[in-house]
Amino acid sequence: MEPLATLEELANRLPFVMDDDEEREAMGALEDLSDDARHYGKPSWADPATTPPQVSRLVLKAAARHMKNPDGYTQSRAGDETLAWDGRGEDAGSAYFIPREIDQLRKLAGITKIFSVPVIAWGTRTRRREGLVPTEHGAPFPLFNSDSHPW
Repeated sequence: MEPLATLEELANRLPFVMDDDEEREAMGALEDLSDDARHYGKPSWADPATTPPQVSRLVLKAAARHMKNPDGYTQSRAGDETLAWDGRGEDAGSAYFIPREIDQLRKLAGITKIFSVPVIAWGTRTRRREGLVPTEHGAPFPLFNSDSHPW
């Protein structure tokens, strides 16, 4: 599929002029990030013309971040050759969305979080379970509870 942003748009966001190798790296980053945007958002975001502009901007932002620091360094020293990675582990040096950007992609796609919470009506009797012991006030207290071994 076609990337959701162009190489020219990315070049306009960078503080340097890319050479051929950097352009190849940038194109790969745009393709990877576009695929990730479709994964986190909507697979129907195939055509950049019909994709929300915010999605394209998120792809460009992540690609520019990658191109400014393609190896993912957070620290570099000239003396003693010290380099530090950013905690991305195996993903360091690859183009990626940060968690906040992933949340934005999900919101743009209309994906919401649904939670299921068990509810018990007040005053109803439930069967006795391991892990709860009765108290003098009648509310269960979370401790070990067994008919055969009280402690």
